[in-house]
Amino acid sequence: MLVRLLYASRAVDPSEVAIESILSQSRQFNPTCGITGILCYGGGIFLQAIEGGRSAVNELYSHIVRDRRHKDVVLLHYEEIMERRFGGWTMGQVNTSRINASILLKYAEKPELDPYSVSGAVSLALMEELMATASIIGRA
Repeated sequence: MLVRLLYASRAVDPSEVAIESILSQSRQFNPTCGITGILCYGGGIFLQAIEGGRSAVNELYSHIVRDRRHKDVVLLHYEEIMERRFGGWTMGQVNTSRINASILLKYAEKPELDPYSVSGAVSLALMEELMATASIIGRA
């Protein structure tokens, strides 16, 4: 059974080095567990979608909640899915400071990443828009 989980968190260390460490670890670990997804970040906030088998996704989310690199972890959306939407990336990435601000403004009051102030459905729509506009970078 495939599931999709979407969560938000605040970075304890929002530096590029810390973010690259998270991405590198994801790209190393995720393929062996069958997990795919994308990580959006900006302004010290993470918005991440992970997809895969129910047990693997729940185990990863449990690890993220305990990970000292994250704080204020909030589950935004969880669903059983028929197929992956973000299956092209072991962990794609979007630095929101490098995208057109109008994309963020389309889904929020201000042109900044703030999944804490919108619904999970809105955050998922933002991620799908980022995919549609080829804003996601990374490797499969």
